[in-house]
Amino acid sequence: MHLSSAAGDALLRMGVFAPTLYTASAIRSAEEPGGMGMERSVKRLMEDREKRREENIKKYIEQLEHESTPYRLRAAEALGGCADPRAVEPLIAALDDLENEVRWVAAQALGKLHDARAVDPLLPLLTDPDRWARRGAAWALGEIGDPRAVEPLLPLLADRKKDVRMAAADALGKLHDARSVGALSGALESEEEPEVRTAIRRALREITGEIGF
Repeated sequence: MHLSSAAGDALLRMGVFAPTLYTASAIRSAEEPGGMGMERSVKRLMEDREKRREENIKKYIEQLEHESTPYRLRAAEALGGCADPRAVEPLIAALDDLENEVRWVAAQALGKLHDARAVDPLLPLLTDPDRWARRGAAWALGEIGDPRAVEPLLPLLADRKKDVRMAAADALGKLHDARSVGALSGALESEEEPEVRTAIRRALREITGEIGF
């Protein structure tokens, strides 16, 4: 993708650091004789991009209630990457979806948004019958980093599924709360799975700063 130095400077001034093929094509057109000014072209592209973003957010929020499970899954995943606080409440509602996979993806999406409003709604998912939902909730709570999650996460150190136990240990490590040290130490003594033991040791190191674990 080759643009003139003037085009590149215009893009940088407008905050476009990684132009797409579409952006580059429009800029080249602007550089041709009779084309609109460079910065006007970039500004229009930015406005068009923001408009498409707004339309997509609205579309995906609506699709969270679609009758088709694949639509709801795609919507939850997309909203997790939108970095928009408007997605939080619709994703919280999706935690009650009848499909296990939708609950899991919605939980992960909330973790990516790092919004503390999701903490209380995520806590019941830690006891969900589906392992993926439990795992997703544990991961999300670790990403959000709110200390309210510490005690509800502790029982998952004894979950029947090792990947859930690992997710709980990782989340507790991210929370850096001394209240979990005793439970993690006890889990380390009884845990037989090497991968889980590694996760527990890592969490203890992150919390205590001691390298002996």
